[in-house]
Amino acid sequence: MTERPKKKQLRTLDAPFVALGPSGVAIRDRLKNLTPEDEKVLRLVGEHLGALASRDLAARCRDGLEHSTDTWAGRKRGVTAESSSRWAGAITKATHDQWALSRRCQLAYILSLEAGVRTLMHRLSQPIGERGTKRAPGAYRSKREWFHKSRRLHVLEHRLDIAHAEREAGAVHVVRGGRKLLNTRHNLEAAQIDESEWRQRWEAERWFLQADGESGKRFGNETIRVTPDGEIDIKLPTPLAHLANAPRGRYVLASKVAFAHRGQEWGDRIEANRAVAYRVHLDVERGRWYLTASWQRPVVRTIPLATAQAQGMIGVDTNADHFAAYRLDAHGNPVGDPRRFFYDLSGTADHRDAQIRHAITQILHWAERSGVAAIAIENLDFTAEKTREKHGRKKRFRQLISGIPTGKLKARLVSMAAEMDISIVAVDPAYTSMWGDQHWRKPLTSNKRKMSRHDAAGIAIGRRALGHPIRRREAPPHDDRSDRRGHRTVQAGPDTRGREGTRPPVTERAHDARRRTGTQRTRETSAPKTVRDARSAGTWVQDSLLLTDEER
Repeated sequence: MTERPKKKQLRTLDAPFVALGPSGVAIRDRLKNLTPEDEKVLRLVGEHLGALASRDLAARCRDGLEHSTDTWAGRKRGVTAESSSRWAGAITKATHDQWALSRRCQLAYILSLEAGVRTLMHRLSQPIGERGTKRAPGAYRSKREWFHKSRRLHVLEHRLDIAHAEREAGAVHVVRGGRKLLNTRHNLEAAQIDESEWRQRWEAERWFLQADGESGKRFGNETIRVTPDGEIDIKLPTPLAHLANAPRGRYVLASKVAFAHRGQEWGDRIEANRAVAYRVHLDVERGRWYLTASWQRPVVRTIPLATAQAQGMIGVDTNADHFAAYRLDAHGNPVGDPRRFFYDLSGTADHRDAQIRHAITQILHWAERSGVAAIAIENLDFTAEKTREKHGRKKRFRQLISGIPTGKLKARLVSMAAEMDISIVAVDPAYTSMWGDQHWRKPLTSNKRKMSRHDAAGIAIGRRALGHPIRRREAPPHDDRSDRRGHRTVQAGPDTRGREGTRPPVTERAHDARRRTGTQRTRETSAPKTVRDARSAGTWVQDSLLLTDEER
């Protein structure tokens, strides 16, 4: 007796949920018509405060895990003597946030090293040439590769030991100005800049010209104050107080700002003296000064999932160069044709961000025209899939998944959708591409519609967000249909009883209809056709009971 193959065990799927809205807002405007004196003051203030911030960050890193409120207060007193109490508070607060961010990055680095070590140990323990599965990678192909990977295992274990020791000691590695820009110093030819240009960028990134807001203070910020008509005045540090052109050691810039985006919301906040944080920075490449205003806002309670599903959904499949989207009605049926929104993730970070924003804007405008209230997207996280140890030979695949900005994409999509009152529903990404291709690609392909695997995945994502199974209800064969052609396969609700059952015969449906309407039918014995014709003619009527010869 042959054994039946074991059924594949599928992992448990997470339930879809409505993503929370953005918790902060940031707007920016250019500082135009600055005088040479204004630029000189801004450079001097940024350079002076940047030096204080560098020293304070070094002191905080030396404290490590021994940091306390007393050490924080001592650092703040030292910075206050060379600036002011407000600037000292802003510097020490920024230092604390930067150290905490470095600790989180350090933990992520340790987790990635541990994942790499586990993968290497598993693959090295397998016989050479052993094939892998979808759940676990196989062994290495040759003894040469096995040897090199064993050497790499020792390297990763050494790095992991160092990282664990540094975390226990509270040591972090921070570069004010950015490690990427620091490494550019050693590759000036590849960056196509000279040393003087790099020096200008490096100094500008290390300046400090930012201040947190204070609720209850005038216009929400006493350090960098912006009035409702756009006038900017800055509290100068004590050593630079002689440069002030306004009372109480303040300097008023000749430039005025007018925030085109969210200007009304910003004006309402400063009129109510609510906290607004400001940052002044210089774009060295363009030679322009900018002012960024930011503030927090309470997270708006998201709408229930049932409300988001009521008007249908747009399922979006995220790919390396485009969004594949499909609109579905509330019953999970595809409506219209698939849509694609392309973007290019090559080039600079600003270019990539602009491409993503443009594609998301197109999706949101289409959703608004379609009348849906939500967009479904996969809750992607490629952190575990980018490891070199898991996909060592698949370099192009690693580059592909590394190029998709999942974290920034979700944050950008949620933030932009909130402005148009469109909700974002996140779903489990498991099996969406495979099942969508299996159940929806072929049925929707026609002479006028070309379906791809990504388009079918968009349908699967939308159906999962709507609470429907991805599997499509297939129509019965033509000879088994009561109406012979065009048997309806409309999607029934998940709570409808008997939705997966066969369609009852015509006679049973007729009886069910009479029961609902309350009509009764009296069953009579049918007469022969000849009798009916005679009765209608009025000639003779045959008795209902025929007599035999014996009875006569």
